Amino acid sequence: MRHQSDTHVLGPARRKQAWEDLTTQQFDVLVIGGGIVGAGAALDAATRGLKVGLVEARDLASGTSSRSSKMFHGGLRYLEQLEFGLVREALKERELALSRLAPHLVKPLEFLFPLTKRYWERPYIGAGIFLYDRMGGAKSVPAQKQLTRAGALRMAPGLRRQSLIGGIRYFDTVVDDARHTMTVARTAAHYGAVVRSSTQVIDFLKEADRVSGVTIRDCETGETGEIKAHVVINCTGVWTDEIQALSGQRGRFRVRASKGVHIVVPRDRIISEAAIILRTEKSVLFVIPWGRHWIIGTTDTDWHLDLAHPAATRADIEYILANVNKVLVTPLTPGDISGVYAGLRPLLAGESDTTSKLSREHAVAEVAPGLIAIAGGKYTTYRVMAADALDAASEFIPTRVAPSITERVPLIGADGYHALINQADHLGAQYGVHPYRVRHLLDRYGSMVYEVLACAEKAPHLLDPLEAAPDYLKVEIVYAASAEAALHLEDILVRRTRIAIEYPHRGADCAHQVAELVAPVLGWDDADVDREVNLFLARVKAEKESQARPDDASADALRAAAPEARPFIKEPVSANIPH
Repeated sequence: MRHQSDTHVLGPARRKQAWEDLTTQQFDVLVIGGGIVGAGAALDAATRGLKVGLVEARDLASGTSSRSSKMFHGGLRYLEQLEFGLVREALKERELALSRLAPHLVKPLEFLFPLTKRYWERPYIGAGIFLYDRMGGAKSVPAQKQLTRAGALRMAPGLRRQSLIGGIRYFDTVVDDARHTMTVARTAAHYGAVVRSSTQVIDFLKEADRVSGVTIRDCETGETGEIKAHVVINCTGVWTDEIQALSGQRGRFRVRASKGVHIVVPRDRIISEAAIILRTEKSVLFVIPWGRHWIIGTTDTDWHLDLAHPAATRADIEYILANVNKVLVTPLTPGDISGVYAGLRPLLAGESDTTSKLSREHAVAEVAPGLIAIAGGKYTTYRVMAADALDAASEFIPTRVAPSITERVPLIGADGYHALINQADHLGAQYGVHPYRVRHLLDRYGSMVYEVLACAEKAPHLLDPLEAAPDYLKVEIVYAASAEAALHLEDILVRRTRIAIEYPHRGADCAHQVAELVAPVLGWDDADVDREVNLFLARVKAEKESQARPDDASADALRAAAPEARPFIKEPVSANIPH
């Protein structure tokens, strides 16, 4: 298997080399899309010994994969829809991530399910959670526990006494989705995959009746080139139909975008030691602890507008506040909100008009000889989806293809993580960093913490926190640009860190400091710094203004008006999608 010790370092030098590799070599597999499924497919292919490239038009995880509810979960509510196979599969993946593949990123999370109906609800929900535990939900975490009203309120004193008659405690997990996706992509690079963001597919290459590669454009420079591959896998999520149209082929399935909005509020606004799951008339609402914050969501509405920048509206935010406030002692107000984000679920279009009823199962199809598409599914089952896509793609690869082994391949940073957690005090003393900070770093980088801290060896001031976002150290910003493929302020403030949703200023107050920190790494001059800062401030302004609009159309018009950080990116033309 081809890998060198530093191939997982996705910095400017590696990016330059990647363009040359992509445009001069023959690949077994080319993956389009740098979300979790694309990153997983690249890792799956690389660890099977295949020569694989991955291209992403924007940033790694810049679409759906950075905008989820931040859970690696089995999908308790899918039991009600009798999707037993999906739940069992997701729980197996959750256990793998928690115990072997990504223990530094995927963490156990205690949940309270408040009960509101007498007589029937406790046995009904209890039986569902019991089944959840028996299907694999209670291996690395405790099984469910029945609670009286008093017991539930001890766990979550912030809930109104009248809002529940009892509760059930169970466990799921929490994950920084963008960081996890980026780590999967870097792990793929570690095993030989050529990974390159800001690289857009603008056409397909064909030989006779089969797809033989793609034409790409560098979204930073406008340069174009060609990649030759035995098979191309479309892992573009909500852009699946657009890419299929670009290939000139009729798709075998359709993908429908459902918008999910979340709000972020300070942790002290809701007094609870556990996450909370609430039923609403339409779906469920999660209240998830997130460092010094809560993430609360989500909504579930059709979206037919800009796929790259789905906009949250005032109506979305009011819906979340209204539903969570039904159960809180101290209601939340719009002034409590630190951040808001909106994402699009790529659902396989079904017969039902209700998006929450559309299938979360995934589908794999041969769109044309040499072109495979995969869509649907859940974040948690990315590894299974990737393996299925590669199995389908293998018939176009001239050599024998080994079976998938990714369930035995820990992500970079996983090995040694548990021992390092026990050594946090020693590490802190060694580097002059508070042990609390060391644990924060370990939960973001795992055993790669040494690489991060090494960035500060000749510049000890990098171990200081950012002035306007003190949860993060300056060294993390430098590492994002030098090793994690970040190319723009947006990449760093929105995805490598979560400053854009964790602080009321949404990253605006530290944009200039962050730009100055990465300028030497990315080769920016003063004009570049000013441009990046202005672009980011325009994004923040557009998002805030769109969140005050009453409907999707007016919110989208405001959000879409903000300029793109990537100067040469263009949306795929979707008007000619064959029906």
